[in-house]
Amino acid sequence: MSGRRIGVYVCHCGGNISDYVDVDAVVAAAREDPDVVVARDAMFTCSDLTQSEIISDIGEHGLDGLVVASCSPKLHTFTFREMAKRAGLNPYEYTQVNIREQCSWTHTDDHEGATRKAISLVRAGIANTKGSAPLQPTQVTTTQRALVVGGGVTGMRAAIGLADTGLEVVLVESQDELGGWVGTFGPMFPHGTVGKDLVARLREDIGRRPSITVLTRGRVTSRAGTYGNYQVGVDADGAHHDFEVGQVVVATGFSAYEPGPGEHGYGAPGVLTLVQFQELLDRTEGRLAYQGRSVESLAYIYCVGSRGPEHAYCSRYCCSAAVHASLRVADVAPTARQYHLYRDMRTYGRNEEMFTESRRRGSLYMKFADDDPPVVETGTDSLTVRLHDLLSAGEELALPVDLVVLVTGMVPRQQDDLVGVLKLPVGQDGFFNEIHPKLRPVETVVDGVNICGACQGPKTSAESIASGLAAVTQVAAVLKRGTADLDPQVATVLAEQCTGCGDCTSACPFGAISLFGSGNGAKAVARVDAAGCKGCGACVPACPVDAIDLAGYTDHQVRGMIDALAMEVAR
Repeated sequence: MSGRRIGVYVCHCGGNISDYVDVDAVVAAAREDPDVVVARDAMFTCSDLTQSEIISDIGEHGLDGLVVASCSPKLHTFTFREMAKRAGLNPYEYTQVNIREQCSWTHTDDHEGATRKAISLVRAGIANTKGSAPLQPTQVTTTQRALVVGGGVTGMRAAIGLADTGLEVVLVESQDELGGWVGTFGPMFPHGTVGKDLVARLREDIGRRPSITVLTRGRVTSRAGTYGNYQVGVDADGAHHDFEVGQVVVATGFSAYEPGPGEHGYGAPGVLTLVQFQELLDRTEGRLAYQGRSVESLAYIYCVGSRGPEHAYCSRYCCSAAVHASLRVADVAPTARQYHLYRDMRTYGRNEEMFTESRRRGSLYMKFADDDPPVVETGTDSLTVRLHDLLSAGEELALPVDLVVLVTGMVPRQQDDLVGVLKLPVGQDGFFNEIHPKLRPVETVVDGVNICGACQGPKTSAESIASGLAAVTQVAAVLKRGTADLDPQVATVLAEQCTGCGDCTSACPFGAISLFGSGNGAKAVARVDAAGCKGCGACVPACPVDAIDLAGYTDHQVRGMIDALAMEVAR
């Protein structure tokens, strides 16, 4: 198509791009193209203000194509497509060029080279938009049932929320009963609700909803079908079950860090993890005792299993959980000496009040350096913790105590089978990855598979439940419409060129291509199931006669991008 009217918008990304790329030079280069009628820069192209300005330009200048040069399309493709819709422009005539991850961040040591590369990428994006065509989504009817994997408080609350929207729910729990970690807890911070009581109430709520099917001792064994209409297999309670579901919610939670033998004295009598200590407190009636001996002093060692070489992240909840435990100790043993040995205190939000109350009631807090953790010395009948306290100018302290509590964090649960079945994206930290922590916090790159709770990363129970309710909103927004719009950027077959060789059917990883018309002298022709195609493009190079094209990435568009890049290199 010639004579296009294209708008180009180059983002500073708050300095992430403009610190290394000459944004003005990129804008000036874009203006050289005769089909570009508007070219501007913006501090943040994704901001509401800039989106409003782009919408205004589309109407004022009659734009029929857009190029946004900013960050990864994984982050903002949805943002700008929705913006194009609001302006009356077909959202598939928009191209996002990644000049942050692929350019500025990659070439921080070469500003001139980064600028030249950015110009090249933007020119290729303009060429892609020139060859674009208006596409319409494929619409499919969705199954009014959701699968929730994980029966802790997050999964239970998500199942209840989904049922209350009118959807059927299948809730699969791997253990003998629902409840997860919270089902083993006593009083929880900051509200004091007993975990067992909370789980009991959620179980009752589930029991009152016949639209929720609960399967215990279960695991998901298979998933097939297309977006909005998946067939899943579940083995539970010794039987196999098959369900059709429209969406999947994964809320499988976390595992607690288990210290290695000898780590901070672990394995010696009187050295407990935070989980074990909380169980001791839950069993305590009257005085606090361990193995028949009264506990008059104890030391909490923070960040065990977190912020280290193996698990480099902060587990978020541990500081507050340890502080809360110290308040419980103060209730049953008000004269007990409590020492908190920490790297950094992160009792964020209202939990800061709990931290203040803990100090008011006698807990002593001592700070150690990252590279100089406390040392636990174990004797026959004694424990001594040594540290250099940064709050007293590095003074070496020796603390004789009756108990040592290792404040352990969360680690990802090992569930390779589920990852394989659902194709869940796993981050470097081992937790599941959402598309964007702020813009799309519960969606994954796998269509129809959502994640929530502590399987995404360390969270408190309140944060996990809030995450579960976000998943409810996302799933219900899709399924309650009754239909779903699928991305139209799928493979298409040029029937007159197809020879029916079948190479494309074996190349498709999703089984979305089949041969039709063979036999009785009829010519076999490949056909693409638009609902099953994911637009990966694996079939395009597999075709020996070039009979397959990919909408949105046609041969014409790709050649135009290559030519634009080659022209820039030749300059």
